[in-house]
Amino acid sequence: MTKADIVANISDKLGMEKADVQATIETFMEEVKNSLESGDNVYLRGFGSFIIKTRAEKTGRNISKNTTIKIPAHNIPAFKPAKVFVEGVKTNVEVK
Repeated sequence: MTKADIVANISDKLGMEKADVQATIETFMEEVKNSLESGDNVYLRGFGSFIIKTRAEKTGRNISKNTTIKIPAHNIPAFKPAKVFVEGVKTNVEVK
């Protein structure tokens, strides 16, 4: 499913203009991004949390030059689904 599919589905269900739904979704995504970039997590009860995970410094390998490199500690955005979300996927989606 793409963003356009989501916009179309919400527009059909709520009877709203696609442009309004598109603007709402874009604004929501921008707010989540801005919150994470500010260092704040976003918690959506019953859906999940957009959180910042910290990766420790580690040593890696540059295979083409056969050298070791240090990968500095850094933060990455992550999504942690709510338990009810995980259970819904477990029970409703067939294992492939």
